[in-house]
Amino acid sequence: MKLQFLFLGLSMLAFSAGAQVQSRAPLPDAPTPTVTYDVFWEAATPQGYTITVSQTGSAKYVSRNPTKPPDGNGQRDDDYEQEFTISPASRDKIFVLAQQLGYFNGDFAYRKHVVATTGKKTLSYADAVHNFQTQYDYSENPAIEELTSLFSGISNTIEYGRRLQFKRRFDKLGLEAELKGMEHMAESQNLAELQLIAPLLENLANDSSVLNIARQRARRLLAQAKVANSN
Repeated sequence: MKLQFLFLGLSMLAFSAGAQVQSRAPLPDAPTPTVTYDVFWEAATPQGYTITVSQTGSAKYVSRNPTKPPDGNGQRDDDYEQEFTISPASRDKIFVLAQQLGYFNGDFAYRKHVVATTGKKTLSYADAVHNFQTQYDYSENPAIEELTSLFSGISNTIEYGRRLQFKRRFDKLGLEAELKGMEHMAESQNLAELQLIAPLLENLANDSSVLNIARQRARRLLAQAKVANSN
């Protein structure tokens, strides 16, 4: 009889523990740390763009021309969106610099005197415990300058890729000038994440219908993309 009661008691304890486990609500996922860079400069092309980078490496680029007048057919530019995976080196750099800057909890704008505008820029950081942003046109802070240069370089690479795709379809003779401009930008460290357009550069380099000089430029840029991606 004692054994029966003991077995019954243990069974009830096990059922109670199981019920407690089953009734416990799952914990919500903590927000993935994210850095966002946004810039708007009416005189530029594109006029504005936003780059959002997750600590997982997933990223999104959106460019827009909200005040650009319509073309001859009355058409306005649509916003352009591209999702991509950022290189581990760039991802790590972005989040290390964000941490050094206190997750953008501060004023980093240059205020000693008026400077020529290069667009209103906003850096934002968000995770489970932080949600800060800082705005500036120009900053003397080295970490802010490094982030600005990196994000600007990513935009330059993506926008060059868009123009190369267009010219390959509608203006193959114009590819050489575009690729020449890209080489100059790469030499001045104004391109970043070249691997994002590596497949396009490879296609151009192997396209016999493209001028040989343009194909050579595409091969040189492709080599730079492969070196950068291996680091």
